Amino acid sequence: MTSSSDVTMPPRYLRTPDASKFVGLSIRTLEKHRIYGTGPRYSKLGGRVVYRVDELQAWVDSAARAHTSDTTARVIPAAARRSPLIPPSPVRREER
Repeated sequence: MTSSSDVTMPPRYLRTPDASKFVGLSIRTLEKHRIYGTGPRYSKLGGRVVYRVDELQAWVDSAARAHTSDTTARVIPAAARRSPLIPPSPVRREER
């Protein structure tokens, strides 16, 4: 008979709403980080985005700092408002 301590549990996965609570960001901010490639690693299972808890924790830990002037920590940029792949719209000049 196998004891419960011998059984290894699969990694726990969180969907976006629960992952956003885990890291303390809004759902939309986490989605933007995913779109711009600045967020934690994720997987798609049956069309659903899921995050492993250990990946979320590693992403948060990568930005950990010892003090305000600590330059050794990775800076996680804020999610950009525009995709760099979309060119800016042309400036219209008023006709005279």
